[in-house]
Amino acid sequence: MPMKGTRLKICWFLLFVLSAVFVGEASAAIAGKRPNILFILTDDQGYGDLSAHGNPVLKTPNMDRLHAEGVRFTDFHVSPTCAPTRSALLTGRHEFKNGITHTILERERLTLKATTLAQVLQGAGYTTGIFGKWHLGDEAEYQPNRRGFDEVFIHGGGGIGQTYPGSCGDAPGNKYFDPAILHNGKFELTKGYCTDVLYAQATRWMDAQRKSGKPFYAYIPSNAPHGPYHARPEDKALYAGKVEEPAASFFGMLHNIDQNIGKLLAKLDEWGIAKDTLVIFMNDNGGTAGTPVFNAGMHGSKGSAWNGGTRAASFWRWPGTLKPADCGVLAANIDFFPTIAEITGAKLTDEIKRQVEGRSLVPLLENPAGTLPDRIQFTHLGRWQKMSDPNLAKFAMCSVRNPRWHLVSPNGGTAPKWQLFDMKADYGEKTDVADQHPEVVKQLAAAYDQWWTDCQPLLVNEKVLGPKLNPFAELYWKQFGGGPTEADYQRMDPAKAVEFGAPKKGKKK
Repeated sequence: MPMKGTRLKICWFLLFVLSAVFVGEASAAIAGKRPNILFILTDDQGYGDLSAHGNPVLKTPNMDRLHAEGVRFTDFHVSPTCAPTRSALLTGRHEFKNGITHTILERERLTLKATTLAQVLQGAGYTTGIFGKWHLGDEAEYQPNRRGFDEVFIHGGGGIGQTYPGSCGDAPGNKYFDPAILHNGKFELTKGYCTDVLYAQATRWMDAQRKSGKPFYAYIPSNAPHGPYHARPEDKALYAGKVEEPAASFFGMLHNIDQNIGKLLAKLDEWGIAKDTLVIFMNDNGGTAGTPVFNAGMHGSKGSAWNGGTRAASFWRWPGTLKPADCGVLAANIDFFPTIAEITGAKLTDEIKRQVEGRSLVPLLENPAGTLPDRIQFTHLGRWQKMSDPNLAKFAMCSVRNPRWHLVSPNGGTAPKWQLFDMKADYGEKTDVADQHPEVVKQLAAAYDQWWTDCQPLLVNEKVLGPKLNPFAELYWKQFGGGPTEADYQRMDPAKAVEFGAPKKGKKK
C-alpha cells in the first residue's frame, strides 16, 4: 500500500509537471510568432458607431466580422482626442510624457527622445508603412520617415485640409476628394475619395511586401470619419432620411471605411496570408456626430474624460491562432506597444523598457478569461491656453480609473471637483458616490497628484514657437510653385504674416 501510494503521488506529480509544460507552451505560443501586422485606426468614430455594439441604424458588416472573429477588449480605453492617442499607441506611455497636450500649436509633436513602435519593429526585421493620418508633428524631423516608417503616404495636420498657425497643417486647399498626399517626400495628386485612396495604396504596398517574404507592419489611420463630414454621395444616400445631418454623412463615411476593410480582408484571403496576419481594429477617441443616435449607454463623447470620451473598440483577429472571445480586463492604448513587441519578438533595450508604461496583453489574447493585476489609468484632456501654466488646468476635464472606480473632475482648475462612479454597477456614470466612498476618492486623488507631478518635466512643447508657415504648405509650393494665399496669411499671427510677406492691405503679392 505505501508503495502504491508513493507511485500514485509520483504519477500525479508527473501529470502536474507535464500540464505545467503544456500551459507554458500555450502561454508562449504567440510570443515571437512574427505575423504580419495590419493595424486599422479610425478617426472620431465612437464605441457606439458599430452595428456589432448595438447601433440601431449604422451597418458595419466588415467591422462586425473583425468583432466576431477576434478577441474583443470590452473595457479598452484611449485618449480623449486624436494626437494623444496616436502617441500613446506608438510609444507605450501616456501622451503627456511624450510632450503632447493638444492636437495643434506644436503641442501635438511627439518628442524626438521617444522611440516608436515602428522603430522597434524595423529592428526586429519588419518592413513598416503608414497610410493616412500621422498627426505627431509635420516638421521634417518629426515626420514618420524619421520615426521608423519605410513607406510613408500621409496628409498633414490633424486632417485633410486642416491648417493652423505654426507647424500643424496640410497641403494648401486639400480636399477629401482627389487629395494631395505626401508619398515618401513628394506630393502625389491622387484621384478619388480619400479613404479609397489610402486603402488602395496600403493594399498595393502590402502586396509587394508579402511577395518579398519579410513580415510587414501596415498602419492605416484614416482621416475619416473626422469632420468635415464629406462622404461620397452614394454612401451618404444610404442614411439620408434615416438620421439627421451630420450623422447621415458621418455614417456614410463609416460605410465607406467598412467596405474598404472588407476588400482588404478579401485580399488577405486571396494572397493566402490571412492566417499569417494579425488584424487589429480600433477607434482613436470617443464618439462625435454619431453619439446623438447611439452612444452605447455611456456618458460623454470626444474631448471628455468620461467613459464615453475614452472607451474604444479593440478587436484582435488572427485566424487559427486567436479564438474569438470577449475580454473584460481594463486595458488601454499604452498596452499596444508592449503587446506588439512581444508578438513580433522585438527586443527592447533597458531605455525603451523604461519608456513603456503599458503592459503586454498577450496573456489575455491567449486566454481572454484570464486576469492581470489591477492598475490605475489617467486621463486629461489637455488643451489649456498656449503659454499658460498647466497647473492652472490640473483638474480640468481629468480622471483616474481602476477596474472598479472612475474618479472624474470635469470642470476643476487648480482645485478638483471630484465625482466618483462605480463602473461595475453604473457604467453609464449616472450616480456620483463620492460621499459614500471618501477613502476611494482619497486614494485615487493621491495617485493623480503623483502622476501629474511626474508629467511636468516632460511637457516639452508648452513654450515652443512654431514656424511662420506650416511645412506641408512650403513643401507643396516648392514642388508645384505658387505661394501663400490670403487665407494662409490670415491663419498666421499678424506680425508673422507681414514678416512672411503679406502686404499691409492683406492682399496676396
